[in-house]
Amino acid sequence: MIYVVIGFLWLSVCLYMILGGADFGAGIVELMTKEKNRKYTEKIMYESIAPVWEANHMWLIIAIVILFVGFPEIYTTMSTYLHIPLVLMLVGIIARGTAFTFRHYDAVEDRWQIIYTQIFYYASLITPFFLGLIAAATVSQSINPDADNFLDLYIFSWLNWFGVAVGLFTVSLCAYLASIFSLRETTDRLELGLMIKKSHQTMIFVVVTGLLVFSAAHFSDIPLAKWIFSKPLGIMSISFATVSLGLILRAMHKRKLLPVRALAGFQIIMILVAATYQHNPDIILLGNGEHLSLLKHIAAPKTITALGWALILGSLFILPFLFYLMFSFTKASNKKI
Repeated sequence: MIYVVIGFLWLSVCLYMILGGADFGAGIVELMTKEKNRKYTEKIMYESIAPVWEANHMWLIIAIVILFVGFPEIYTTMSTYLHIPLVLMLVGIIARGTAFTFRHYDAVEDRWQIIYTQIFYYASLITPFFLGLIAAATVSQSINPDADNFLDLYIFSWLNWFGVAVGLFTVSLCAYLASIFSLRETTDRLELGLMIKKSHQTMIFVVVTGLLVFSAAHFSDIPLAKWIFSKPLGIMSISFATVSLGLILRAMHKRKLLPVRALAGFQIIMILVAATYQHNPDIILLGNGEHLSLLKHIAAPKTITALGWALILGSLFILPFLFYLMFSFTKASNKKI
């Protein structure tokens, strides 16, 4: 049953990165758009994220619950040493959702609309940035429980060049997903051309920040390149992600946009596989040489069994309705067009 629990944890992380990432990316893409084109971008982004923007954080909640119930030592370590970026990330999520709601549904349109929009933009930017910082801290051996001062325990455990690089890479992935997902929400050639141009820009952003991650890892003595390219699975994952990029470019060139969302989601999964498989099942690499494992640092067997069955039964109710929600909005959008 432990593998079922780990599987659901992996699934929830992947879906949050794909769906939640596209959600965050909507604000980032708007922020990166010139003022004269922002009204078009806002309309497209709104139609793109509307079906699932409230449901996206369900995957984050599921991941947190799995860690809290099934892996209490791992949850405690993360919430203790990474509590600052975790809090800032949660503040960003709350501020972004609130600003998005008031920006579109406030009964009075006044100067506050400008404030709501700015909050939405920058909360969309900082939230995935801190998510990237947290992810980087778990594998960079920067968390050292044996440290004897506040800065090393609670600041430099996540604030370092590698973490900043991964944070920027996460931001670029979110913008890329949003621009790709929005391609099928366009209603005319002008909007489609705008979003294809934005997709090309975010692709470049992903490549540049990806190279920055490898550079920061090299100078921080983190064997990231070895993790990814030392075994066939890592090479295959990166190769598949690269081929998917080529297929997306071809689909955009021919204006055949049906497969682009699936290909972009597949790319994210391949990137996550390449970045994590080498030290799997160790989910946190500590600075004192110890590792926290998903197979060793687990709750009592009865707890894992109960959690596994709860996830299986819960998915039978949640997933069909989620897919129906997405299908319903897409169908309504198609009728509108």
